[in-house]
Amino acid sequence: MQSLIGTGVALVTPFKLDFSVDTEALKRIVKYSIDGGIEYLVVLGTTAENATLSVEEKELVIRTVIEANKGTLPLVLGVGGNNTMKVVEELKTRDLSAFAAILSVSPYYNKPTQEGIYQHFKAVAEASPIPVILYNVPGRTASNMLPSTVLRLANDFKNVIGIKEAAGDIVQAMRILKDKPKDFLVISGDDMIALPMVLAGGSGVISVIGQGFPKEFSEMISLGLNKKVNEAFKYQYLLSDSIDMIFEQGNPAGIKEVFLSLGISENTVRLPLVQVDHSLSERLHEFVKKINK
Repeated sequence: MQSLIGTGVALVTPFKLDFSVDTEALKRIVKYSIDGGIEYLVVLGTTAENATLSVEEKELVIRTVIEANKGTLPLVLGVGGNNTMKVVEELKTRDLSAFAAILSVSPYYNKPTQEGIYQHFKAVAEASPIPVILYNVPGRTASNMLPSTVLRLANDFKNVIGIKEAAGDIVQAMRILKDKPKDFLVISGDDMIALPMVLAGGSGVISVIGQGFPKEFSEMISLGLNKKVNEAFKYQYLLSDSIDMIFEQGNPAGIKEVFLSLGISENTVRLPLVQVDHSLSERLHEFVKKINK
């Protein structure tokens, strides 16, 4: 899908100081991403603190993003979990008409075999009325979806259109890139190696840092897609310290501190996450000043 090539961002869920969902801040974040040149928005991914949101809050987030976006950018919805039947039921009952695709994480905690992962996504693909992007993030799921499993799914199901590959392993990504079907999207889920993956043939990134510095990060990916290597790496090295910092004490605590510095939202996160400490806060605020001076 051409509309999902480039930079997508995994939107945070901003909270007020009383921990309620801050819909006005979410609207500002959507506008900031659109104005910054982002190509698409991902709703209710890991960065949204999805695990701490109630059913009602998830619906509120979805409605708010759809209203703020006003049809401007393609939207991708996170629909995944470690209970296959529950995921299938959601896909069969939810109104997905506003979304270009779903992003579905490989089952976590259960630690399925490769065959179990395949059968899970087979059920997801067969139930989904819209395209499916696989999501491999072994640092969170405790199991790695191997290239052979990814390629098997890509070849067996036409509506499995891509993967957000977040193993942080460029060699693994290259193995998928080497043998993937022609139009299958290999999307980086790791901000630090997004540019190398694009230069190796990847389709772009679903980014965290990209919503904090949308102009710079989306320009880097655009330059990479156009094989303007030297220009792209200037942005890579400009942003690399900030990428390290936003993940240093957990996601999305780092990126929320960036939004606080930008005056877009509070830095509130829900337990078991906590705000970044004073030292990291100061370093992030200094970086924001440097980029925006």
